Amino acid sequence: MTHENWLIVPLVLLAAAVVAVPLARWARLGSILGYLVAGIVVGPQVLALIHEPGTILHVAELGVVLMLFLVGLELEPKRLWAMRRPIFGWGSVQLLGCAAVLALLAVALGVPWRLAVVASLGLAMSSTAVAMAVLAERNLGRTSAGESVLSVALLQDIAAIPVLALVPLLAVGGSATAAEGSAWLAAGKAVAAIVTIVFGGRLLLRPALRWIAHSRTPEIFTAAALLLVLSTAALMQFVGLSMALGAFLAGVLLAESEYRRELETDLEPFKGLLLGLFFIAVGMGLDLNAVAGQPGAVLAVLVALLVGKTVVLVLMARAMKLPVAERPAFVILLAQGGEFGFVVFQLGEANGVLTGAQNSALVAAVAISLAVTPLLLTLAERWTTRRMAAQGTRPDEPPPPPAPILIAGSGRYGQVVGRLLHACGLQATVLDHDAEAIESLRKFGFTVHYGDATRLDLLRVAGAETARVIVVAVDDMATSLEIVELVREHFPQAKIVARARNVTHYFKLREQGLTHIERETFDAALRSARSVLELTGMEPHAARKHAMRFRQHNIELLEATLPLQRDQAALVAAAKAGRQQFEQLLAVEREAEAARHAKARAGWNDASSAPPGDVQQTP
Repeated sequence: MTHENWLIVPLVLLAAAVVAVPLARWARLGSILGYLVAGIVVGPQVLALIHEPGTILHVAELGVVLMLFLVGLELEPKRLWAMRRPIFGWGSVQLLGCAAVLALLAVALGVPWRLAVVASLGLAMSSTAVAMAVLAERNLGRTSAGESVLSVALLQDIAAIPVLALVPLLAVGGSATAAEGSAWLAAGKAVAAIVTIVFGGRLLLRPALRWIAHSRTPEIFTAAALLLVLSTAALMQFVGLSMALGAFLAGVLLAESEYRRELETDLEPFKGLLLGLFFIAVGMGLDLNAVAGQPGAVLAVLVALLVGKTVVLVLMARAMKLPVAERPAFVILLAQGGEFGFVVFQLGEANGVLTGAQNSALVAAVAISLAVTPLLLTLAERWTTRRMAAQGTRPDEPPPPPAPILIAGSGRYGQVVGRLLHACGLQATVLDHDAEAIESLRKFGFTVHYGDATRLDLLRVAGAETARVIVVAVDDMATSLEIVELVREHFPQAKIVARARNVTHYFKLREQGLTHIERETFDAALRSARSVLELTGMEPHAARKHAMRFRQHNIELLEATLPLQRDQAALVAAAKAGRQQFEQLLAVEREAEAARHAKARAGWNDASSAPPGDVQQTP
């Protein structure tokens, strides 16, 4: 391959992503749909700029592996153990229930039972990549629906071995004994690999990372993180299990380690790029010729897939008692097909259970379901938002007037703001996507709307057009800045009070023109510093005075360095100069204070040693 040819592929992929993803985000359809459309356009079916999507897909699967590793880093072993019942309980219900419904439907329509079983097992699987990426994009990972989706996805990864072992058993004229022996051998290898990862991770991972960290070479630590993920993925692939499952287990084992944040920071850029590449490869793999050649079969499979799985998942959501507002996300993210289905269908064709045309129709239906999932979820969220906005209001009653104060985010920060306002007799409307937090706030008399505060239609429904003050209390910096931009553009009458997570966030908010900004941990840290000063012997009033002086100086220094934020050297120099100036000022004040105390003590000593006649007697 020549140098020029080698450059064509990354150029095409990057250009397609840069054009398609911002357009999809602008249309509020999500980045995943943008990646899929980009893949379809540059793939062999449309512009034919890339002819081997399969090769790219194999490389891009590392994005899914890295994503599951990072998900595992957020789950401590105790929390994962607490999820064992949802994983093996509801996960099994989803997989077996959906497979049974799809198989019975196929048999009722005259499909041979072997073909029905293989097809239903492949269709019952959901896409872990799409589901987890959508949850992360909408910040739903910590909700009840998000954890339930993760539980089902983990069970599906675990079920890979028995499903793949079952397909040869269904082959016409296949050797059941040989297949059974092969299945037992594969199961043994899988158990041995999982045990190796668990015990090896407990005994070796932390000491190894500690030794590497002592080298003080950041790029080597990043290389070690990638080596860890790829090693566990390769081990799981060797025994026939999901690579993502191995990476997930490795992440869980490191969830309590001191290197967790460093690993997340190092791997996040790789995960984002490779995951986007994965979705582009899925789009390139969509066989439009198969869709055009047998549209009826593809449509029938797609409808059966979405409707059959939706029925099972709706019943599951009710039985699991998921919050009503979170059920659409749970149902839609699991009703889609999955990339593992491609493997099952290919194995079925290799064993003579499926024909080439049937395989193409099934693959096309799964790929289309992946493409429409973000769109369906967006439509469902809008419908849920309108439904919840009208909740509790009878048709013959006018809706309550919108509150003059709007709070975006009902976490700890937003709750404190809302409670103080409520105590002072001021009503506030709260926006959040956490259904459990919403139910809790409703009990305390708050007006709450469910949904993403970055959506313009939701802000309008919540009363942003007439709000006097909008409090941006969300914890994600990118989301916070997006909300501020929307409010400034569409609701200029509202004053904005914003929460800043750190100095970088503060600078970006100031660039938007905001003046009412509070850093979330700054005042708490100052109160802790005051406590330390008092415990070391300083008078409480003096400790408070020093803390207030430091607060004022820090704010003035931030404002002074605001124009320098893009010049790192000048910013550091200005910060150092400001710190030295403040330290010198306090040193002068301490010397003056010490001199006053010395003078006072000297005056007291002179008075106590004076002759009795010199002291005026009190009558």
